[in-house]
Amino acid sequence: MRDSFVSTLTELAPRHPELLLLTGDLGFGVLNEFVARFPQQFLNVGVAEQNMSGLAAGLALEGHTVFTYSIGNFPTLRCLEQIRNDICYHGANVKIVCIGGGMSYGPVGMSHHATEDLAILRSLPGMLVLSPCDLWEATEATRYLVTHRGPAYIRLDKSTAPTSAQPGESFQPGAIRTVRDGSDVTLVATGGILAEALLASDALAAHGVFCRVLSVHTIKPLDAETLTVAASETGGIISIEEHAVNGGLGGAIAETLMEIGAFPGFFVRMGLRDTFSSVVGTQQYLRKVYGLDAAAITRTALAKLAARYEDRSLTVEVTGRQ
Repeated sequence: MRDSFVSTLTELAPRHPELLLLTGDLGFGVLNEFVARFPQQFLNVGVAEQNMSGLAAGLALEGHTVFTYSIGNFPTLRCLEQIRNDICYHGANVKIVCIGGGMSYGPVGMSHHATEDLAILRSLPGMLVLSPCDLWEATEATRYLVTHRGPAYIRLDKSTAPTSAQPGESFQPGAIRTVRDGSDVTLVATGGILAEALLASDALAAHGVFCRVLSVHTIKPLDAETLTVAASETGGIISIEEHAVNGGLGGAIAETLMEIGAFPGFFVRMGLRDTFSSVVGTQQYLRKVYGLDAAAITRTALAKLAARYEDRSLTVEVTGRQ
């Protein structure tokens, strides 16, 4: 996703001289072409993310479209006060870019994991929150941000789901994409972990359980209509995120459906539950450790469906129920 973001920004920079890219002393290999071609649109502020955010706010208020670029929690939690007071309060046209959302940087430990960022950033007034799930969404979200006015956050995963865009499909911020249809259970995912939801959907189909799989590339604003339809048309909803369940995608879905009065047959939030991702290992390994891989999703869906339908044969009873 990082490469999709950088290549798209490099493509658009000549047509948008107001665009500036600020980095916190990283990304040199992937940013080399951008820096060589557009030195006047690039600034390395050093290992000083708080200063980077304040500087970005000032440049934005002078008419620039500013992207701040760093990894994991560094462009968000480290400089939250500057994002809140300088960027959001003034409605500054700053786009905060997180490279390596969730547990992408698994081997370097929890300090580099972004597992609370969605909850915190979506709580800030005026903040658009994007979390693409595949390369097409990452590319199109970047295109959108170049012309979007106001504060925004884009969370880019190291992993990615298979691209599912249809010919002629247009990117619609705030709209959930249905990447697979089904009526038994809805799997709702954000970020690259959508790939695990799709694998789980394949495994569940072998049990006669057919999943509706939703790609949530926009956390704020959240698409209430698509979620309400899923709550009424499928047996239940399972949210899946490489993030804390408190305040993240699952929390946002629960808030939205409760306020509307739309109650699914069951609702499960899959994510980190009041714990840090303190284990060290690859992103895939950490998903397994914390019960977020395809196997865990499959087990959760089967257990909830069996409980709801009193443990009748899933292959016979779940599909085509009234």
